[in-house]
Amino acid sequence: MPTEMPPAPATDIRRTLRETFGFESFRPGQQAAIEALLTGRNALTVMPTGSGKSLCFQIPALVLDGLTVVVSPLIALMQDQVAALRLAGVAADSINSSAPRADNVAAWNRVTEGGTRILYMAPERLMTERMLAALGRLPVRLFAIDEAHCISQWGPSFRPEYEELCRLRQLFPDVPVVALTATADAVTREDIAERLFGGEVESFVLGFDRPNIRLTVEMKQNGRAQLMNFMARHQGESGIVYCLSRRKTEETAAFLNAGGIRALPYHAGMEKEDREAHQNAFMTDPGVVMVATIAFGMGIDKADVRFVFHMDLPGSIEAYYQEIGRAGRDGAAAEAHMLYGLSDIRMRRTFIEDEDASDARRRREHKRLDALLGYCEAPECRRTTLLDYFGERIEPCGNCDVCLDPSERIDGTEDARNILAAVSGSGERFGSAHVIDILRGTATEKVARLGHDALPAYGTGAGRGKNEWRALIRQMVATGFLRLDIAGYGGLATTGKGRTLMQGDGIFLYRRDTLVAPRAPQKRPRGTAPDPILSSDQAALMNALKALRLQLAKERGVPAYIIFPDRTLFEMAQQRPRTVEEFSRINGVGAAKLRDFAEPFLGAINASP
Repeated sequence: MPTEMPPAPATDIRRTLRETFGFESFRPGQQAAIEALLTGRNALTVMPTGSGKSLCFQIPALVLDGLTVVVSPLIALMQDQVAALRLAGVAADSINSSAPRADNVAAWNRVTEGGTRILYMAPERLMTERMLAALGRLPVRLFAIDEAHCISQWGPSFRPEYEELCRLRQLFPDVPVVALTATADAVTREDIAERLFGGEVESFVLGFDRPNIRLTVEMKQNGRAQLMNFMARHQGESGIVYCLSRRKTEETAAFLNAGGIRALPYHAGMEKEDREAHQNAFMTDPGVVMVATIAFGMGIDKADVRFVFHMDLPGSIEAYYQEIGRAGRDGAAAEAHMLYGLSDIRMRRTFIEDEDASDARRRREHKRLDALLGYCEAPECRRTTLLDYFGERIEPCGNCDVCLDPSERIDGTEDARNILAAVSGSGERFGSAHVIDILRGTATEKVARLGHDALPAYGTGAGRGKNEWRALIRQMVATGFLRLDIAGYGGLATTGKGRTLMQGDGIFLYRRDTLVAPRAPQKRPRGTAPDPILSSDQAALMNALKALRLQLAKERGVPAYIIFPDRTLFEMAQQRPRTVEEFSRINGVGAAKLRDFAEPFLGAINASP
């Protein structure tokens, strides 16, 4: 355990919060984590997206003398955070593989000369023997590990150096370490605590509920049609559409643009300049839809994202929670809508099996996926299912599809036994399409050649259509009666639970609404319209402030949100500060930003009607 240090005066913490970052008070959980680190104790902070996790290590870094080293998994994220800190007057640097060698050398020289307070690095750079030895000669006072769930969830094959971070407590026994993440279930938290800290850590876990986000999951039938159906309720609003692949991101953005919706793609394969231009447009222009892979979102602080739409199944509940958390940060109503189908399940199972990881890790990742499928098939309040996964108990929310439009659970045991009979009788090696042909009595060449027209299950499901059988099979996979045999190219196999059902013990219930086609476009349901935050004059000023922010960002070569986040511009538009003194009282305006930006922003405010 790091050596206990005398606590820093509370006045130092508050002064740093106000003068550097421009905030009058802490958000829940921040101060407790900061005080733990300032007394030399390790901390694990689990706070929802947008709750201000970074301040938990940035303030200790400024209150303590010496150097704070921050481990970040994404170069773009660390570059943005360094730019934001510099604009706030903080001496920050990053050393990363995308920078020219001369820039990295210059950054390291500033570190060794004592001119840098916060240094960002990827784990691969930090965990080299040369870097560790060099840091051992410097006054390192704190290590901060951002996106700490990577230690447990991404696995050694993806970022092996994240596991290596556990060596820090042996190499720097007197230096406290803080691990930060927005999403970690109890198992992940325990895993991080044991691997990284040997169990010697204080955990700070905030509530996970975001009650203003309406949750909906829909069976995938025609993804593009379902997306346009959804977009009909969100015309002119900003949102994020997540896709699994870069190609699908590009194609979906083109599809939306062809439908009259301004959409921009964003993925790691794009040129840096294009990514930044699209990010700035999303942050500044009204009604822009960002179509992105998971490369987009970390660190983005846009308050008025009205929706997050998943075209494909996320990898886990943790990933899903983090991604939907980018919606509705202003507290107004927002929607999270996900499509998923049997092909998504097969794809995700394949990803897990193809990972170069231990059998134990694969089992755990399959269980995580099982939990997400359980959420997708939730028979009761979806939010209670989601939060229960994180160990939080709530009453039914009244703001998810299951609560707002409850679907009767139908006894489908007989249909399930017919499916199981078709799967078992055909040798448990065929996919859903062939099984459905058997059930419906379709005389295909393949069915005849294999003699499956002689099976007892042949024709037992002629009364249902293909889509209905697909939905039933999907629900049986999601609820554990069937499994997808990845090694067998997606063949269906019977589980122990399925065999028990075949033997006459147990029941299979399904949701009727998943068997029917998506509904026609609807108007926004009552009660889900964004709260009127700004008057028409204030909204016009907000647009002018966003335009000014973009101009200043381009001059400085940084993303727009780093100048000021949306919530700070909202406050300016609402309060209309007229003097430097009034401007200094806006949340997010610290001393450096007051010096650099008071004049242009006050000019825009005073010039407005």
